[in-house]
Amino acid sequence: MSAASGVRPVWRHASLLMGIIVVAWGLAVGAELSGQAQWVHHHRLVVDGVALWASLALFLVAWQVHIAAMMLPTALPMVGLYRQVAAGQPHPRLARASFLFGYLVVWTAFGLAALLAMALVEGLGAQWPRWHQRPEWLAGGVLVLAGAFQFSALKASCLDKCRAPRAFLLNHYRRGVAGGFALGLRHGAFCLGCCWALMLVMFVVGIANLAWMAPLAALMLYEKVARHGARLVRPVGVALILLGLLMMVEPAWLPGLTPDPVPHGIPLHGAH
Repeated sequence: MSAASGVRPVWRHASLLMGIIVVAWGLAVGAELSGQAQWVHHHRLVVDGVALWASLALFLVAWQVHIAAMMLPTALPMVGLYRQVAAGQPHPRLARASFLFGYLVVWTAFGLAALLAMALVEGLGAQWPRWHQRPEWLAGGVLVLAGAFQFSALKASCLDKCRAPRAFLLNHYRRGVAGGFALGLRHGAFCLGCCWALMLVMFVVGIANLAWMAPLAALMLYEKVARHGARLVRPVGVALILLGLLMMVEPAWLPGLTPDPVPHGIPLHGAH
């Protein structure tokens, strides 16, 4: 059974989560319009000499907002079904919170790993000054990677799990707070397996870059919950590969989508 068949009944119980999603998008839009989004660009976090503790703190806050805006909508069908199934067990609210926490742990771990990987790449690239002048090379390469991943067996397998929340619960549901946490970890792992490459794109174009954030969020939501979402996977893969190649070869043809070089040496307020 696809996720689409269970979406409408369960979303009506998710008013709190919907509110969190709306607030997250509001913060993202506000950061973009005010110019504050630049402070969570990966150049600021891993290149410009910002103190490590400040970089991690900024990133963790921004990344939670990012997860809430982009990934939480795709998890609503599962959350709603889990709410129904867990209603009869002791401490159902605590179990639901534990489920969400497990899901959050997976995506937070991915975000930290991706940030460290970006720091490593930037460190290696520091040996070639031209690297920092051509951010479209890295962004284009990641887009090609994301497009190629759309054709992988792992993508197909994990997407199938995400599109069938009822079957997932039947196979993996466990009672209790610990069971909820384990289920959140497992669901988060399948969600990560499905979407990690698309989310990685945000690290090279800017975590709060709305020109990428909005369409990628819509794409992941459609893939997971729409009746024919799986049919879009391969066409999107082709489009991402072509877009990545175009970005590397002719970035001027993609105004507003190609990441701009971020000037170095601008200290973060409060950093030493």
